[in-house]
Amino acid sequence: MQELQKRLTKELQQSMKVKIIHSATWSIPVHSIEVEFKPVKRTKMDVLMKMMLITFQKASVSKAEELSDLLLVEQLFIEDLISIMSRTGLIEKRDGLFKLTDRGMKQLENGIFEEEQDIESKTELYSTSHEAFLSGYIKPASPDEELLEIYRYVKDGYLDEELHFDDDMLIEALQKSDTESDEGDTQTVVSEIISTSELTIDDVPCLEYILYNSEKDIVYARVWNTLLSQWDEKLENQLNEKERMKWRELL
Repeated sequence: MQELQKRLTKELQQSMKVKIIHSATWSIPVHSIEVEFKPVKRTKMDVLMKMMLITFQKASVSKAEELSDLLLVEQLFIEDLISIMSRTGLIEKRDGLFKLTDRGMKQLENGIFEEEQDIESKTELYSTSHEAFLSGYIKPASPDEELLEIYRYVKDGYLDEELHFDDDMLIEALQKSDTESDEGDTQTVVSEIISTSELTIDDVPCLEYILYNSEKDIVYARVWNTLLSQWDEKLENQLNEKERMKWRELL
């Protein structure tokens, strides 16, 4: 931590017109949330699958053998694709005939075959101070870091606070953590959030600097977030909005 403080202090005071008038170190609570989700693999629909779906849509077909004769394709291939399309809900049998479901019609129209994958889980990090999920890795706290005060604008009773975030926020967080992939004609995306559960709350150190620029006659905050390993604009804006007038008294 001391080496980081030295580096940041040097960086902030590169200009002779800027001086540090106050500094402090504190922590923000970060919640580790286990997210269970359902991924879907999307693949460009192959020609045979399209032909079969169109045939089921326009003709009366009750057996794989009939479709094999009609399309001049080995019956084994037809049976295999019928099994896949039935399992994924693209077709069903009604009155003894193969028919497209709403799902099948939509995928045929889009030309994309979607196949649900096994449920997966991943841990994401949520900060109530940001009201957002953050990217990074929780590092073991040093003895000094364990004694840090909590950020002064964290709500009282935060340990028991009920978290509020929606599925769209979770999906966006999963996207940023490379849960989704795009390889050639195949794309894997998160289709549904199954459940969330809170695992732990960790205190993440942040380094606060109050600066005065004599040339512009302004006082402002910089905050280094050790989880993000970068300056934290969200926390800086909070401090600037709430305390800028008070900092003038330090000059």
